[in-house]
Amino acid sequence: MLAIDALTKQFGTKTAVENVTFSVDKPKMIGIIGRSGAGKSTLLRMLNRLSDATSGSIVFEDQEITRLRGAARRSWQARCAMIFQQFNLVPRMDVVSNVLHGTLNRRSTLATMFNLYPQADIHHAIALLDRLGIVEHAAKRAEALSGGQQQRVAIARALMQDPQIILADEPIASLDPMNAQIVMEALRRIHEEDGRMVIANLHTLDTARKYCDRVIGMRDGRIVFDGTPEQLTTGVARDIYGAGADFSEAATSTEIETLDRQAAKAAVNA
Repeated sequence: MLAIDALTKQFGTKTAVENVTFSVDKPKMIGIIGRSGAGKSTLLRMLNRLSDATSGSIVFEDQEITRLRGAARRSWQARCAMIFQQFNLVPRMDVVSNVLHGTLNRRSTLATMFNLYPQADIHHAIALLDRLGIVEHAAKRAEALSGGQQQRVAIARALMQDPQIILADEPIASLDPMNAQIVMEALRRIHEEDGRMVIANLHTLDTARKYCDRVIGMRDGRIVFDGTPEQLTTGVARDIYGAGADFSEAATSTEIETLDRQAAKAAVNA
């Protein structure tokens, strides 16, 4: 379904992503973890084609994504939606119009200029807001909403594209714990109910363990772990975050101990 082979991105003499290779054979919810600067965001931007790879390939359903240009590239970006840490909404525009921006790739220039939307699209946007629990805010300006509510608007906008893949770049990094939970639960439901692949960059091991089917750990631009949440032991965490890490970017010591106990239990039951 999705195959990434030897994907590399260089900025001058600096290598941000180096020889990344992995494949996904069916829609899953995948968490990518690692320190800031590990290459997580650069990897997602290459997947979405917001950034070109220096070398390597991305293949999705037998289509070579790294070679796409022009309209074909924009079509891919509609199929592979991106959700950002800072929401990327239009603050002074009402919520439902922000959601409708997810249809821009398939609308004419004239319709875009005059904000002309088919009734079917408007109804769909409202239904998505209802699904995400924020339909009562549809007529408000986006800037009037809380951070967690704005991120759910961004998710609804992504769903307007009807994507096969949703990429979420640190979607909860700027949110309080309660809103972070709401957003992660929404992404998990979208994966389970819609059968969409979700790939999310995450800071904490605990979040990845709770919501993801598969976890990829990155360090210095390379993959150093690829496995199940139950396999995230203390040793693995040190490989990802560094031998001297206190795991402040990964999880509390209690969470690490919990992971170790779960891994030991899984080994006994295997």
